[in-house]
Amino acid sequence: MTEQRRVSFSPPDITQAEIDEVVDTLTSGWITTGPKTKEFERELAAFTSADRVASFSSATAALECALRALGVGPGDEVITSAYTYTASCSVICHVGATPVLCDVAPDSYEMDYDTLASLVTERTRAVIPVDIAGRMVDYGRLFAALESVGSRWTPATDLQRAIGRVAVLADGAHSLGAVQDGRPSGSVADFTAFSFHAVKNLTTAEGGALAWRAVAFDSDELYNQFMLMSLHGQTKDALSKTRAGAWEYDVAYPGWKCNMTDIQAALGLAQMRRYPTLLARRRELVGRYENGLADLGVDVLQHYDEDFASSGHLMLVRLPGKSAAFRNALIERLADAGVSANVHYKPLPMLTAYRDLGFDIDDFPNARAQFENEVTLPLHTLLLDDDVDYVVGAFHRAWDALEAEGVR
Repeated sequence: MTEQRRVSFSPPDITQAEIDEVVDTLTSGWITTGPKTKEFERELAAFTSADRVASFSSATAALECALRALGVGPGDEVITSAYTYTASCSVICHVGATPVLCDVAPDSYEMDYDTLASLVTERTRAVIPVDIAGRMVDYGRLFAALESVGSRWTPATDLQRAIGRVAVLADGAHSLGAVQDGRPSGSVADFTAFSFHAVKNLTTAEGGALAWRAVAFDSDELYNQFMLMSLHGQTKDALSKTRAGAWEYDVAYPGWKCNMTDIQAALGLAQMRRYPTLLARRRELVGRYENGLADLGVDVLQHYDEDFASSGHLMLVRLPGKSAAFRNALIERLADAGVSANVHYKPLPMLTAYRDLGFDIDDFPNARAQFENEVTLPLHTLLLDDDVDYVVGAFHRAWDALEAEGVR
């Protein structure tokens, strides 16, 4: 009989290195936005090959501030995937623009690029693709789709004009460390928002960042815009005001409050030093899962190939031919065995907030089909090889038991 154990879904991987870095910050006399936040931004820019990185309190704040920098607001449209977490879309509502949802392609987690092209109008200002599970979307196809309907697009601001087409603002919450055709996430889309939430590969407990590519605009000026946005529109941050005689400041406009702190950045700096090792371990774990589940004929999201490497954030598994009832029962059986599983994601049109905006899941059949038999298995760097084997064994036992009971 297999020994019962507890396998958590995604606990943070915190070592003495992170603790020491945070303690150093706590005893430094400076704990809010300051030198460690700026150092973290520089390290992220170097790691992602981005032109610049601005830190925020969350990836959601980063997405919203990017839309505001682009001048997106009431009367504008922004396209995103129907198959994503609410943050990809809620930010569109926050700035007063109209969200336009795009169905995914059949048997895919990515937007259908032909459908995407058909949704672009003269009011479209941006597209928010989603690098789900840490795998970057096909940016070549996405850019080609936007270029194919470029005649419909009209820029409304200098930044939109500098980009030269509908802006691509990637929801890269999962994809820090992913690479596509030799280019890391953060250097491919016009803007890429990263998340450092507690369940992410690299965590600052809460936090996010926005990376961008160098095009025909002043990157330093844009960075300063983001700093104003994140701190009430105040022209001088707290660290600058501590200098002798430097109390004077102005508020350029009523801004927001979504800055990252040095305590958060301290966590991030320690995690950055370990991150290559963490990514390599995730790759090993994904491979072990793939081998263990191969005989069941399940559809595991491909994380690695010759042309791309995921960040290995989520272990997405689809159960071909199985119903939502089978999927739900499987998750319950896994829970009985001590294994925490999840589902990523319930499509937006199935959620009250987006139904109230007029979206109907019947208009997104591929997203619904993708969701109904998807299950996400534990994937984190505290897992031992034996833990993965235990999860795989519990998965097989639950699968066999449900089939024997006639659950389809």
